[in-house]
Amino acid sequence: MKHTIKAFLIALSFIALSCGSKSAQDTTSTSLTGEIKVDGSSTVYPITEAMAEEFRTSQPNVRVTVGVSGTGGGFKKFGRGEIDINNASRPIKEKEAEICKESKISYLDIKVAFDGLAVIVNKENTWVESITVEELKKLWEPAAQGKITKWNQIRAEWPNEEIHLYGPGVASGTYDYFTEVVVGESGSSRGDYTASEDDNVLVQGIMGDKNAIGFFGYAYFVENSENLKLVGVDNGKGAVLPSEESIRTGTYAPLARPVYIYVTNTAAKRAEVSAFVTFYLENAATLVSEVGYVPLPAEDYKESLNRLAAFIAPAQ
Repeated sequence: MKHTIKAFLIALSFIALSCGSKSAQDTTSTSLTGEIKVDGSSTVYPITEAMAEEFRTSQPNVRVTVGVSGTGGGFKKFGRGEIDINNASRPIKEKEAEICKESKISYLDIKVAFDGLAVIVNKENTWVESITVEELKKLWEPAAQGKITKWNQIRAEWPNEEIHLYGPGVASGTYDYFTEVVVGESGSSRGDYTASEDDNVLVQGIMGDKNAIGFFGYAYFVENSENLKLVGVDNGKGAVLPSEESIRTGTYAPLARPVYIYVTNTAAKRAEVSAFVTFYLENAATLVSEVGYVPLPAEDYKESLNRLAAFIAPAQ
């Protein structure tokens, strides 16, 4: 891929030089400058960071910073015009869209991959192989706080030991999605659990706690699979483990979903931002897989490139 980019840039330079002095001056466009500010979802972070690293090899004078403040935290910054791109593990909420409208910020939503929410236990857990959606609801719903505290309250054959819960914080799109499809209401859950917007913190917590159970993006399990145990999820049709295949086909239901990036119109019109988003979409099929996510069909990325071009085109 790096060789392809290099060849493309060399070809552009040759064409520009062959067209005279005016075109030769235009070759500066192949060596962009500036800064691109990205924030938001920890789930989407590995994809965007991988894209940023590859983009820097062809555009070393563009600084791409990628923060992790959760989907909701990112949308707050996005709505204030503080960042150019927000990584999002769910669609924008109505109230977030209204804030953007009030700030005169228009935006483009772009699906970039499929992801699954993995349910994880400690490697030493010998009793949990699968769990039903109803059992997950019983464990995580608000009414469970202070009442459902031991494993055998979920299944009688499980041990009479405390359950320790780990999950994303309330600003996370992963939290929103999980509570919506499992509990039945987005943002509704018990509060007595170890929460973090950083999935790596959840990974480390579950690794060190035999009685832990938690959920986070499937890619973080893939990265740490030797030290964690994956749990099958049964939605009434038998337990299914998340995998590239089950996430792509939707058989890992209801915990498979698309993830997004959002870019503002003002940012997208800057050469370095449009180049980065274009690079993102042109290379997503390869890099998404490399970091443990499931790519969209090729035609979806092509359609997003068309939408991007229309989004930044001058008004007629």
